[in-house]
Amino acid sequence: MTIEKHEFKTEVKQLLDLMIHSLYSHKEVFLRELISNASDAIDKIRYESLTNKDIAEGDTNWKIKISTDKDKGTITISDNGIGMTKDEAVQALGTIAHSGTKEFLKLLQSKEVKDNPELIGQFGVGFYSSFMIADSITVISRKAGSQQNAAVKWVSAADGAYTVEYTEKTSRGTDVILHLKEEEKKYLESWEIRGIVKKYSDFIEHPVVIEVEKEKDSEISKGSKVKVTEEETLNSMKAIWLKDKSEVTNEEYNEFYKHVSHDFAEPLRVIHYKAEGTSEFNSLLYIPSKAQFNLFYKDFKIGPTLYVKRVQIMEHCEDLIPQYLRFVRGVVDSSDLPLNVSREILQNNRQVETIKKSITKKVLDTLDEMKKHDYDKYLKFYAEFGRLLKEGIHFDFSRKETIADLLLFKSTKTEINEFTTLQKYVDGMREGQEDIYYIIAENMESALKSPYLETFKEKDYEVLIMMDEVDEIVMSSLEYKGKRLKSAIRGDIKLDKAEAKEADKAGKKYKKLIDLIKDKLKDNVKDVRLSGRLKDSACCLVADEGDMDPQMERIMKAMGQDIPQTKRILEINPVHPLFEAMNRIFEKDKESGLLSEYVELLYDQAIIIEGGKPKDPAAFAKTITRLMVERAGS
Repeated sequence: MTIEKHEFKTEVKQLLDLMIHSLYSHKEVFLRELISNASDAIDKIRYESLTNKDIAEGDTNWKIKISTDKDKGTITISDNGIGMTKDEAVQALGTIAHSGTKEFLKLLQSKEVKDNPELIGQFGVGFYSSFMIADSITVISRKAGSQQNAAVKWVSAADGAYTVEYTEKTSRGTDVILHLKEEEKKYLESWEIRGIVKKYSDFIEHPVVIEVEKEKDSEISKGSKVKVTEEETLNSMKAIWLKDKSEVTNEEYNEFYKHVSHDFAEPLRVIHYKAEGTSEFNSLLYIPSKAQFNLFYKDFKIGPTLYVKRVQIMEHCEDLIPQYLRFVRGVVDSSDLPLNVSREILQNNRQVETIKKSITKKVLDTLDEMKKHDYDKYLKFYAEFGRLLKEGIHFDFSRKETIADLLLFKSTKTEINEFTTLQKYVDGMREGQEDIYYIIAENMESALKSPYLETFKEKDYEVLIMMDEVDEIVMSSLEYKGKRLKSAIRGDIKLDKAEAKEADKAGKKYKKLIDLIKDKLKDNVKDVRLSGRLKDSACCLVADEGDMDPQMERIMKAMGQDIPQTKRILEINPVHPLFEAMNRIFEKDKESGLLSEYVELLYDQAIIIEGGKPKDPAAFAKTITRLMVERAGS
């Protein structure tokens, strides 16, 4: 036959242009694609040979062979699969719409054949990724059952056209010969090939072999060595996630975890399950025992490794898991996700969303089970990843209460090594208590000594103590069992109706003094009012109901965030002796300089209690010193 020249279809020309300009994240995936195609071709003939033994031609030693020729600058991927006729080669390699796999699946469906074989990929799509590293590609293929001289030779330099002609091939199957670009000759090195196969195709069902030269003792001349060529198998062919859990040992689980996570510590928990129904997939997931060092950095890569029919598609598929579970490691192997040119762009695939929902539920259920039945281990988990779960409260509205049940808290009623939960808190709420109260602090000691909690302690109200950066954002939007979470240092606090009446009386009595304080501090505070949270301290600054917690504000400023200045509300304890003394001065002389000095001191005290420092520390120190001297001399 003479050589025929064909033009690529328009969509293939576009695809080739993308491939040549590196559509994929890493050029090395070309080998993954070709091995996947070869495995697909073997799966087809294996299935057909079940009903037609002659088609195997007596060769059932299925394998994928990689060979290199450094002199010619070529790498060849060969298989003994189903092979292609000339027309099939034109369809599979010249267009996208008619891939070998698609045609094969249509045939199976038309015959209503059940239990389809494990088919991998769509031959003729990922194939084009080879043009990222090759100047030209030659494909030589012979269809199983055809004559030797009926083989087809397909050649293209990605210049918009390809040629086909008949040729001879002694064995069935396909050889893909890549003529490497000068700058891509590293792929001729056996160590490079070994690494790529191990990374992407280690769990392909069929052996992937490479020819290597080795020295052996000569059988003819004693003491001398001869060079021989042998085949070395590169892949393990052990997909433990496809096995039943009863068939996998703890040691195997741990070794595989090290492989996928690069973590030398043993995982805290293994999650191995198979999902069936609208979306079928196998998953082997791990909860690490320690947080990865870069877990909270923006460039941290999240998501399990995605396989489709044991072929790695993406090392970190972030679309399979929510951000707040980004500590989870492992693999997911789908039976029905498509293998096509957009493998790495799966965001809009419904099957991916279904898998994500299933994985999320399974991980949360596992954590709940651990919390209930293996609490010591859960404490270890929470110490490492608890703050990530809190992110889920903010971002995963549908599972807000489920996640809330997993949270652990320190509180004003927990011992040093103890935690409480929201459920325990609600069960222990005082009669008439409507809200769940919390305080954000740098540490337990400062929280327990905070004057903001004085009334809560006296009334025996439990207050949760929050010490993570995300707490302010998370807790302010959370309701649990119909109870709102309310900051102890924000908004107005009235725990006792009788005391509220007394406060109203005090408010009327000291109204003019309060108005004076408001006027003198109008540039510094939003409002001045009597406090329902103070018992021993004279005053405090509180945030308004909708304002940011001051502790959170300081944290964000320390992180370089541009936070607008927010005025606080100054709360005064009406039963404190200082306030009564100020009122006596006010009644004698509204213009008293001492009264103005007390007002400034009152505000400075409140700033210090909040965790800040006076606007004029030197003036504050001088005033305190003078008052101390006056007191000592009186």
